[in-house]
Amino acid sequence: MSIRIGIVMDPIDAIHYKKDSSLAMLWAAQRKGWELWYMEQSDLSLVQGQAMGRMAPLQVAMNPEQWFERGEYQVRPLADLDIILMRKDPPFDNEFLYSTQLLALAEQQGTLIVNRTQGLRDYNEKLFATHFPHCCPPVLVSRRSEQLRAFHAEHQDVIFKPLDGMGGASIFRVQADGLNLGVIIETLTQHGQQMCMVQKYLPEISAGDKRILMINGEPVPYALARIPSAGETRGNLAAGGRGEGRPLTDRDRWICEQVGPTLKAQGLLFVGLDVIGDYLTEINVTSPTCIRELDTQFGLDIGMQLMDTLERSLANR
Repeated sequence: MSIRIGIVMDPIDAIHYKKDSSLAMLWAAQRKGWELWYMEQSDLSLVQGQAMGRMAPLQVAMNPEQWFERGEYQVRPLADLDIILMRKDPPFDNEFLYSTQLLALAEQQGTLIVNRTQGLRDYNEKLFATHFPHCCPPVLVSRRSEQLRAFHAEHQDVIFKPLDGMGGASIFRVQADGLNLGVIIETLTQHGQQMCMVQKYLPEISAGDKRILMINGEPVPYALARIPSAGETRGNLAAGGRGEGRPLTDRDRWICEQVGPTLKAQGLLFVGLDVIGDYLTEINVTSPTCIRELDTQFGLDIGMQLMDTLERSLANR
């Protein structure tokens, strides 16, 4: 019997065809002969205690002019699906939280949610890395101005970032002169009302912010180094960075060995680690990207590798 796989994602008609990792996953699932069902976050609902989805059958194609065909929508229980990929991009706001809670009801009825809903709720992408302090640079999370200022005074050159951002949004570098330190702290903490993160600046960012993809706790053997454009401190592709594939270093593999068992234990089947130089800076659990770039540069099929893993997970239940 064919596996029924659903996806909750941002509007498929607005994705970047050349770069979208969710599309790579859907291509792989379709090549395996699975049924594809498409949803957006607004299509989830709860009816008399049952999680439901307004979902449409989907076909995808490797065609930059027309990469999908969507059928007629129908409302069905989420638990009718064998697998659901939760691929809605951050921010992790209340709507995202409510969506994971609805998906958890299908999870309880046997649907495999990727990533596991409890893991999505528990592991903030910035904070999760701090669970492995031996892998991380000096870092502070606080909303208190005096603590944030003291960290800057100690390390002189630091990076400030919000806890719920993505794609390099609202990331600030503050050097020894402390230029704009006060307004950056005020902006990110909303005058002391919310927490932000500050890390010691790593000059190795000039060589790239490496994205390492992990499937069921094991790394893909190549990383995508996202190299900042001129005048930038952010390597994110969304911020204009350039992606350059590289084999994992011994240090990269060591970091993966530290993190991998926790990912596997928590049911986080597809995760992206961010590594600058020798240090782990983030663990992305919501909608990790860079499949397409690595596939293209190294002749990989990461989407199929993930689908094979999901198929084994279903079989082992």
